[in-house]
Amino acid sequence: MSTATVVHPGRPQTVWYFCLLALASLIWSGQGIAVKLLDPHLGPIAITFLPFYVTTLLFVPLLLGLRQQNPKTISPSAKDWIKFAVAGVGGQVLAQLGMTWGISKSLASNGAILNLLIPVISAVLASFMLKERLTMLRVASLAIGLVGVAFLSVGDFHQASFGSMKFLTGNLLIFGGCFGSSFYNVYCKGLMQKFQEIEILIFSYITASLFSIPLLIWAEPFHFSSFLSFNAKSIAAFLFLAFFMYGASMLLFFKALQHLDVTTASTSLYLVPVFGVILAALLLGERLNLSAIIGTAIVLISTILVVRYDTSY
Repeated sequence: MSTATVVHPGRPQTVWYFCLLALASLIWSGQGIAVKLLDPHLGPIAITFLPFYVTTLLFVPLLLGLRQQNPKTISPSAKDWIKFAVAGVGGQVLAQLGMTWGISKSLASNGAILNLLIPVISAVLASFMLKERLTMLRVASLAIGLVGVAFLSVGDFHQASFGSMKFLTGNLLIFGGCFGSSFYNVYCKGLMQKFQEIEILIFSYITASLFSIPLLIWAEPFHFSSFLSFNAKSIAAFLFLAFFMYGASMLLFFKALQHLDVTTASTSLYLVPVFGVILAALLLGERLNLSAIIGTAIVLISTILVVRYDTSY
């Protein structure tokens, strides 16, 4: 018995779901700014998981309310909880922890470049785990998007260092984080045959939170007095991570993922650096150089190709 079915949309609906993905990408692009604002007050592990715990606690009443409204909703079995644990630990915890610890042991530029692999890893995993078709159009769109983001990341390529053994551990952790993010999206897509997207999100968040609490206590003991040093900007940054980064953006992404193939949805992740460059120009006063403008145009072309011409549903 299933409570959720995956419905492939028509062309107008595909455009609408890509708008949801674009909005999610816009939210994700603000993560770096929020982390920078919180960095003087909290350690990297606390920055990662404390807002995550707030999101999870806010989601639990929502889940209970939804399940009360629909008495026929399936309750997760022991095997289902194991699957949610795999999604939460192998996906969310690995993704967040790998990226946070990885950058602390490597370079931010290395992290920015390795993040470009997430759509590619997602496409490969989806072809094996979900039997999604890797059509020539999808491969071409991923490749074109990768080229576009490369233009956006010219500065990162100059600063990056992958040959030094000094950054090897950090780079491997970052790659693990990229794999965790890709695995989470693909694995959760498979769970949508039985559970609604919001149920999958909340159940996986619960397992991820429970697993990460001992890790936070062991690796980076937290004191509530740290909140006393918060100013208006750091409070806004914390709330942004809790309500938008881990909350609203994931609901938007999962809503679109219920109707789109993972490979198609992952193409939208190339929009994250595009919005990041635009936000840096608007909020931090950074200038848009020629390579950034060219990269933005190329990424938009790759996105339009999938939205307009991908008919392999």
